Amino acid sequence: MTTHPFPPDLSPTPSALPSGLALRTNTLLASKIREVSEEGAQMEGVLPLWFGEGAWPTDPIAVDAAAEALRAGDHFYHSNRGAPSLRAAIARYLGALHGKPVPVERITVSASGMQGLALVAQALITPGDRVVTLRPAWPNIAETFRIAGAEIHFEGLEPKDGHWSLDMARLLSAVTPDTRAVVLNSPHNPTGWVMPEADMKTLLDHCRKQGTWIVSDDVYARLYRHGQVAPSFRALAEEGDRVISINSFSKAWSMTGWRLGWIDAPEELGAPLSMLTEFNMSCTPGFVQAAGAAMLDRGESAVATFRARLTEAYTLTSKRLRVLPGVDFIEPDGAFYCFFKVEGMTNSLATAKALLHVAQVGLAPGIAFGEEGEGSLRLCYAQPVEVLERALDRLAEGLTLAVR
Repeated sequence: MTTHPFPPDLSPTPSALPSGLALRTNTLLASKIREVSEEGAQMEGVLPLWFGEGAWPTDPIAVDAAAEALRAGDHFYHSNRGAPSLRAAIARYLGALHGKPVPVERITVSASGMQGLALVAQALITPGDRVVTLRPAWPNIAETFRIAGAEIHFEGLEPKDGHWSLDMARLLSAVTPDTRAVVLNSPHNPTGWVMPEADMKTLLDHCRKQGTWIVSDDVYARLYRHGQVAPSFRALAEEGDRVISINSFSKAWSMTGWRLGWIDAPEELGAPLSMLTEFNMSCTPGFVQAAGAAMLDRGESAVATFRARLTEAYTLTSKRLRVLPGVDFIEPDGAFYCFFKVEGMTNSLATAKALLHVAQVGLAPGIAFGEEGEGSLRLCYAQPVEVLERALDRLAEGLTLAVR
């Protein structure tokens, strides 16, 4: 695959830069998912399956905890690294989930998983550092490291035997002694690929020898179709390993709008992450942190309910997509997306926009996830089955008309 200091064909020339703007600003790519959603938001009756969030509101456990904190006067600054109560709750949760104690000193609270990625990129990357990651992929992962100055090397996921697959030999050869970090998302957005535990062990051993950091975006860890939690570097890592796990309350806890997450990193990064939090946004709101702590301590039933809803939704969606003419269904193992190829589609952005008009269904275009995603569409199935039934009925009628 190719190393890109800038997106393909978008390397700027000095004459193309507006006066006064930084180079990084001029090379950012606008979200093509947002481009589709903003067009669809102006229309009546569109069924929105474009974003990575569930249709159900946050459990009252979180809402009540936040309201109680506000009524109790939690209106002020908190520690840069997060409220002690939330950091302790995260450490307890991770320890129970993975069967090994997690020191609270490893935990830094962030304002979303996205901000966690940005803080880690700022902590690790010196301009020119090499970072290896995957495509197709949620573009924010590579972009936030590129903003920090990294040169990004992409390795591609590919369909194999009806599932998404990663060529481990190729990945290992890409992680050279000058590779600063490998950034992975498993379960994966948009494909639902999950890295097997054996491959994680192999990569961890390789990175130990190279001195390379592993940054693991674990926001879908609980949305694993074959167990309570997906295979995890956090469960394999030993003291001293250069492994960082980033997580968020957005997905499994249905808290996308709350903007709350955490970083689990070696203790040596505690002080740098604290300072970076100060210089980015000081701290996460206390009442939001109270909601997160309550969900970790008392909200496991909400996670179980969400997982059960996803199982029902996936059963329906996969059954319907498998028989949809022109669709090449590739089975996901985690997250809550179906990323399917469409016969004859060469412009997924145009097709996604056309689907708004001919089928009133909002999907994410594959090109939004990199050039390897072209020819595919992403459907988020975290919806009630009655909504999915209507959406899939419309797709069955309109997909042929919309393909570009």
